Order: sequence, then structure tokens, then C-alpha cells
Amino acid sequence: MSIQDIFNAVIAFDEATAAAKTQAELDAGTDINAILNDGLIGAMDEVGEKFSTGELFVPEMLMAAQAMKAGLAILKPLLAEGNTQRKGTVVIGTVKGDLHDIGKNLVSMMMEGAGFDVIDLGVDVDSEAFVKNAAEKKADVIALSALLTTTMPAMETTVKAVKEAGMSVKTIIGGAPVTQAFADQIGADGYSADAPGAVKLVKALVA
Repeated sequence: MSIQDIFNAVIAFDEATAAAKTQAELDAGTDINAILNDGLIGAMDEVGEKFSTGELFVPEMLMAAQAMKAGLAILKPLLAEGNTQRKGTVVIGTVKGDLHDIGKNLVSMMMEGAGFDVIDLGVDVDSEAFVKNAAEKKADVIALSALLTTTMPAMETTVKAVKEAGMSVKTIIGGAPVTQAFADQIGADGYSADAPGAVKLVKALVA
């Protein structure tokens, strides 16, 4: 029994084993940061790398993320007690007029797996809700998702609203029709084409 078992369970998309091994490590008195960083986060880093090299695809990433979340659910009450170092807070949502959420959900799970506190606002989120929640939660990053070209202007509206509110929070965007050029055009702080890239981007922005 070891942290490696947790790592292996996530890589194998095995939710039940990931949860059981996480609980077993906690019961054995293993340091919670070691379980989180070496077991759960380490496995999702590996999954992200495999996705980047074409060894894994979105369905496998979703399954791995679900297994990671099963382990994370065991740790959450202890994480809430503040005895571990969180990396930052991300407010995420699909913009106004858009109801697509698979990509957003994957980014959300990968962010959680990387040690960020994630506030997922769901779909069809207007700029006021992004600004309000980011202010209340003292967020480091606002992540905006869109799958429709017709809803991309809502990203610009939100980025503008954040700037007008005088907030220091960073804004990142993503989704099938979105590009780096569009991110530059609307003044967003970053863009990523996929979930592992989004995690790397946020890590760089909050470093």
C-alpha cells in the first residue's frame, strides 16, 4: 500500500480504488500534502502529458479526472481545514448564451486536481456574475469558456467588465472557436486550446 497505488488508480480510471487507497493512506497517517501532490495531482499531470502527446483523448481524461475527484472528495474536509497549501482560486464558467459544458467541466476538474480552489458557475453566465463571484472569492483567475462563435463576444464583454471593475484578477479564455489572436484582441491574459494547457497557463499566471 502506497501513494503510488493512488497514482496508478487514477491513471487506470479506477474511481473506487482511488477513493479506497486515499482513505487507506489517510488512516495510515500519511501526510495529506503528499497524498494530494504525489498521488492525485501527480497522476493528473501524467494524464495531461499523455493527452499532449496523443496517447490519451478527452474521454480518457474525463475518466481519469473522475477518479482523481473520488480521491479528492476524501481529502476535501481536511483541505478545508487549511492544513495544506492551496495554489489559488479560479472562477470558471461558460459565457452568456452558451450551454456547452464538457470542455469547461474537464478544465474545472483538472484545475481541482492541480490543487486550485475552483468555483464553477456553470453555463450561460453573464459578466456581472463572473465579476461578483471573483470579487467575493478573491479569485486569482477567471476562466471563460465558449463553444459557439456567436457567444464569443460575451467573452469580450466579461474581460472588459473585469477591467472596468479595477480588479487584479487574470482572465483566460478557451473553447473550440477561440484562438490566441482573439484572446489578444479582447485583452484577455491568456488562452489555451486544451485542459492540460489551461492548468499550465493558470500555474504560470499565479506564480
